Amino acid sequence: MRDRPTGAGSDRASTISPATPPIDQLKRGLIEQAHALSFAAVGFASAAEDPLRARRLEQWLAEGHHGTMEWMEARADVRRSPNAMWPEARSVIALGMSYAPAVDPLALEGDPECARISVYAQGRDYHDVMKKALKALARWMVAQAPESQLKVFVDTAPVMEKPLGEAAGLGWQGKHTNMVSREHGNWLFLGAIYTTLPFVPDPPHEMNCGTCRACLDACPTDAFPAPHRLDARRCISYLTIEHKGPIPHEFRRAMGNRIYGCDDCLAVCPWNKFAQGAAVNKAFLPRAELSAPRLDELLALDDAGFRALFSGSPIKRIGRDRFVRNCLIAAGNSGNPALVETVRGLAGDPDPVVAEAAQWALAELADR
Repeated sequence: MRDRPTGAGSDRASTISPATPPIDQLKRGLIEQAHALSFAAVGFASAAEDPLRARRLEQWLAEGHHGTMEWMEARADVRRSPNAMWPEARSVIALGMSYAPAVDPLALEGDPECARISVYAQGRDYHDVMKKALKALARWMVAQAPESQLKVFVDTAPVMEKPLGEAAGLGWQGKHTNMVSREHGNWLFLGAIYTTLPFVPDPPHEMNCGTCRACLDACPTDAFPAPHRLDARRCISYLTIEHKGPIPHEFRRAMGNRIYGCDDCLAVCPWNKFAQGAAVNKAFLPRAELSAPRLDELLALDDAGFRALFSGSPIKRIGRDRFVRNCLIAAGNSGNPALVETVRGLAGDPDPVVAEAAQWALAELADR
C-alpha cells in the first residue's frame, strides 16, 4: 500500500501548447477514454488544499484512530492536499472501477465450514489492474497534451482518494466513511491522476445518507464512535489486514468467520440496489476457490501453499502467519468439532501469534 507513485513526464510546471486541444475538448475525450479503459466513474477536482478536509485528517490522527498505521501519520503533511505533495499540480482526476458483487456478501455469515473474504479481495489485485489502466490513460493524456505533466496513484502514496472522489463528484463519503455512489453503491475502487492541466472542477457531490444509519448499526465491533468517524482499531478490516500482533480478545468472537476484511457496513447500504447489473471489470470477478473457501483447507496452508493460492491477490501481502491467525479465530468461532485436530496441530506453530490463536481456538471449541 505504500510503494512509490508512478508518473509520466517531469515534475516541472508547464504551459499548454498551442497544439493541445481546448481544455473542455480534452476533458470530454479523457472521460471517453477512461470509460473505454473500464473506469466506471470519472470526475475532476482542484489540486488546492481544502481546509476542512485537512482538519478532519488532523483530528482523526490526533485521536489515534489510525492505530498502528504509522505511515498515515508520518506523511500527514503531504496528505493534506495534492499541492502539498506536488506544488505544480493544478487538477485532480478522480477515477473509480466497479467491483459490485453479484451475490450477497453476507451469505456465508455463521457458516461453520467456510470463511468469509471481503468482496474486494476475491478477484485480482486491484492495485495491479487499476495501475495498468491509469498508466494507459496517462499515456493518452501525454499524447494529447505533450507539455503537461502528471502522476498516477492507486492506494500507493499519501493520497486521500475518498475525499478527493467526493470533491470530484464521484459520490459522497457515507456515515461509514466509505465512498457511496448513486450508480455504483459502495463498490468502487478509487484511483487518481494529478496533473498540471487546468481542468474545470466538477461540483462536489452532496451527502445523500439522510437519517439512515444501517452501516453504523451493522458494524460487529462498534467501530464508529459517531457518523462519519471510524476508529480503525476496532474495525475488522484493520484487525485482519493491518494489525500484526495478537487480535485483542474483545473483538475475537465478533469477527465470526471473517478472515480477511469485512463487508458488513458496505453490504447493508440501501444505495447498493442501484449497482445491480453494473459494468464490473472482469478482473474483479471472484475466483471460485475464494468465494466460499473451506476453513480446514486454509488452516493447512504452509508458506509455499499460501503464496501459491494467493498469487496475484491482495491477500498475499499480509503473509501466511497473519492469515492463519485470522483463520484460527474463525475456527474458534465455528463451533465445528471437525476442526479440532487441525487447530491442535497449530498450537505449537513456530510463530507465537499463530500458536496463541490456536490455543484460544481450542478453548473456544471445547466450550462450545
